[in-house]
Amino acid sequence: MDRLTGNLRLMLQRPARQQYAALCYRLTKKRTQLEVLVATSRDTGRWVIPKGWPMKDRKAHQVAEREAYEEVGVKGKVEKDALGFFHYRKTLDSGLKVLVRVQVHALEVADCLKNFPEKGSRKLEWVSCEEAANRVNEPELKILFLRFAEKMDPLRSTVPIKAAG
Repeated sequence: MDRLTGNLRLMLQRPARQQYAALCYRLTKKRTQLEVLVATSRDTGRWVIPKGWPMKDRKAHQVAEREAYEEVGVKGKVEKDALGFFHYRKTLDSGLKVLVRVQVHALEVADCLKNFPEKGSRKLEWVSCEEAANRVNEPELKILFLRFAEKMDPLRSTVPIKAAG
């Protein structure tokens, strides 16, 4: 019976869906402080980074760059190589919950636009990597923010993540 249950679970389990995201960052004018851009999701209001589904005829980093423009109104230089990955559960319009694997690309922001497709539908904030890690729900994304801070400035020490409360 256990074997049958296990086989049935494997048959029903779907592979993770794929999305691409941009970790948007900038250095302050004196290039002394690293800041990252976080935004609220349109549906739940939780803190996220811009991400979206694959697009025909666009590479992963190009999708991440496009989502950054559409969702948070930034333009800049996106890295072709992935910074890392995180997973989350997304509720589709049908109500079905699916596992999503998000490939993240760093995007150095050169311009913040006044007008963009999703303007007014999200709250946007520039924060430290540590603050971003404290705000997001996904454990792997928290780690990505902290590793990114270390990568950008290996001499700095990171602040421990506050427990969710």
